[in-house]
Amino acid sequence: MNRGMLNPFMSLDTALRAVPFPTLYSQCSGPASNAIAGRARFLDACQCKPVDRPPVWLMRQAGRSLPEYRALKEGRTFLELVRTPELAAKATLQPVERFGFDAAILFSDILIVPDAMGQPYNFCEGGGVQMDYPIRTAADIARLEGNCIAERLGYVSQSLGLVKSSLDASTALLGFAGSPWTLANYMVEGSSARDFTLARALLFEDPRLFGSLMEKITRAVIQTLKLQIAAGVDAIQIFDSCGGLLPASHFEEGSARWLRKVVEAVHRDVPVIVFSKGAHGCWSTLANTGAAVIGLDWTVDIARIASILPRHIAVQGNLDPVLLTTSPKIVASETLRILRSMRSRPGYIFNLGHGVPPSASTECIQALVDTVQTFL
Repeated sequence: MNRGMLNPFMSLDTALRAVPFPTLYSQCSGPASNAIAGRARFLDACQCKPVDRPPVWLMRQAGRSLPEYRALKEGRTFLELVRTPELAAKATLQPVERFGFDAAILFSDILIVPDAMGQPYNFCEGGGVQMDYPIRTAADIARLEGNCIAERLGYVSQSLGLVKSSLDASTALLGFAGSPWTLANYMVEGSSARDFTLARALLFEDPRLFGSLMEKITRAVIQTLKLQIAAGVDAIQIFDSCGGLLPASHFEEGSARWLRKVVEAVHRDVPVIVFSKGAHGCWSTLANTGAAVIGLDWTVDIARIASILPRHIAVQGNLDPVLLTTSPKIVASETLRILRSMRSRPGYIFNLGHGVPPSASTECIQALVDTVQTFL
């Protein structure tokens, strides 16, 4: 795919990449430079190129922590926001307009993929996800459809088109999808759960049936991401949120081999970030997925893991999200600690080690962003 045809800002990006950076992190020339360089900064970091400072965006940066999002959602359901392009675009842009992140990420949900495959879902009144039916048998798998993904997810393309038309050229745009393994957990369980066990049991008890389900989900994920790439995203992130449920001995079979198929299908078009929560001890396996960037959760020493990963793979993370519920002073201190520990590592993107919690304060988020943007 010719990204130049899809990307109206390529000439700006090319010009910015030609600017020499004398040191890994050198002082910016001020707010104007910050505004111009944000998208190029993010894309350069994904390729482990020198940058003036680490780019910053946050998982779940759009959503319940923002008062403007709560106002937007008033009287509407979450799925209504996701499926209405004008509303999804507004939710995507809100955190960028407030905080000036280097990247925006589409406001959406990982479960739009099984929904497009014919397994609808809703949110329970008391919280949590409920699928219309669970996937347990070969007949259930056969019932899943894979030929209507692009048509059924047309609202995603429309949302991205609206965001692209409103987003400043200096800000990168990310698309995303859940990993096949993570989606399988919801689809087999039939709901969200405190302890997902049924997909793991299927992997152990009937590897062939498990494989047929994963092949079908993987094809749907690839179609979803290609749709987003065609709509103009600059990068994509794959959320392997259930990666840590697998023992290291079965991480390759349960998740990594399917991640690899997804990355192989799209990595020539855009950089791919793989975030596998809790998949500790599987760093070499994750590195072999072909991802340009590996996201780390908050429970690991990011500098140590970065030293283990190949230098051509960028690293993203990993501030503990709970810190956003404390105080701006604590957030600034911990943010600075991580930044200093990663100073000598080319290819670093600042993020949380998971998503922004609903109880996060905007003052704490602002302290985080200010600390990264002024880091020398």
